[in-house]
Amino acid sequence: MTSDHETLWRRCAYLGHVLLPLLDQEPWRKDRRQERLHSWGIDVAVGERLIEVFAALAAHAVALDTSLSAPEFETLPLSAVADAATGKQDFELLAGLPDTFADDRDEIAVKVFRLHAYRGGQISLQLVRLGTEVRHTLTVLAARESVPSPTCGDIFRTADESNLPQ
Repeated sequence: MTSDHETLWRRCAYLGHVLLPLLDQEPWRKDRRQERLHSWGIDVAVGERLIEVFAALAAHAVALDTSLSAPEFETLPLSAVADAATGKQDFELLAGLPDTFADDRDEIAVKVFRLHAYRGGQISLQLVRLGTEVRHTLTVLAARESVPSPTCGDIFRTADESNLPQ
């Protein structure tokens, strides 16, 4: 049986998975992001995967801070996740993660994030840059929504309407 904490992580991970495909509905955004990643010396595939997990970690940290349950996660404002992406320290994003992950890709991405965070120097500068990418992505997607203060649930509905896989 899946615990509420594991379900909460899955919702956070799903948020991370759908952000870039939703952003890339304007193809030029993908090109610009990939150019930035390349100019920073970050492999595009690795960078995009880290952006996904960074968003999931930021959402998870805010959900834990505000004591949201998995069913309440959809009420989490995108602005709070964006603020966490650039406002929380790496160790704050890593706190309270589940012991196991249902998706091996999530577990590997979290481990890579953790390694980047603890190495310091130029590598941790890359995490700062990726955090700004997450914030930018969330800000753009929030601006596209027709509601005044979009939530994670609004992004999930947009992902469903765009037929993105769950």
